Amino acid sequence: MMTLAAKVYEAFKEDENKARVLADVIERIEIGMSDVDIVTSHDLTRTELTLIKEIEQNRANFAIEMEKVRNEIKETELKLVKEIEKVRNEIKETELKLVKEIEKVRSDLSIEIEKARNEIKETELKLVKEIEKVRSDLSIEIEKVRNEIKETELKLVKEIEKVRSDLTIEIEKVRGDVAQARSDLTIAIHSNNVSAIRWLVGLMITQLIAVSGLLVGLFQYFLK
Repeated sequence: MMTLAAKVYEAFKEDENKARVLADVIERIEIGMSDVDIVTSHDLTRTELTLIKEIEQNRANFAIEMEKVRNEIKETELKLVKEIEKVRNEIKETELKLVKEIEKVRSDLSIEIEKARNEIKETELKLVKEIEKVRSDLSIEIEKVRNEIKETELKLVKEIEKVRSDLTIEIEKVRGDVAQARSDLTIAIHSNNVSAIRWLVGLMITQLIAVSGLLVGLFQYFLK
C-alpha cells in the first residue's frame, strides 16, 4: 500500500521540486505521527482533508501559473511575429531601395559609357583626319624632294657633261702639246740641242702634273 507521501509525490510529479517538497513534509508528518501513541481516526481524517485541500489549492495555483506562462508565451510569440514581420518589411523596403539604387547606377553608367564611346569616336575621327593631313603633307614633301632630286640629277648630268667636254678639250690640248713636244723633241734630238731637250722634257712633265691636278680636283668635286 502506497504511503501518503508517495501519493502526494505522484500527484505533483509534473513539478518535481514541488512534489519532492510536499512528499518530504508528508513523510515528516507521518514520522511525527508514528511517534504519537494516541492517534484518533478523526485527526487522521482531518489531516488528510487538510492535505487534500492544500494539494487541490496547489494544483489550482499551478494551473493558474501554467495558464499565465502560456499567455506570456502567446504574447511573446505575437510580439516576435510582429517584430519578424516588421523586419521582413524593412528588408523588403531595403531591397527596393537597393534595386532602385542599382538601376540608377546602371543608368548613370550607361550614360557615361555612351559618352565615352562618343568621345572615342570623335577622337578617332580627329586622328584619322590628322593622319590623312600628315599623309598629304608627306606626299607633297616627298614629291617635292623627288623633284629636287630630279633637278639635282639633271644639274649633275649637265655638270658631268660639261666636265667631260672640258676634259676632252683639255685632253685634246694636252695631246696636241704632247705631240708638238714630241715633234720638238725629235727635232732637238736630231740637232743634238741638249738645252732644248731639257726644256721640252720639263714642259711635258709640267703638263702631265697639270693634267693630274685637274683630274684629282674633278674627282674630289664629284665625291663631295
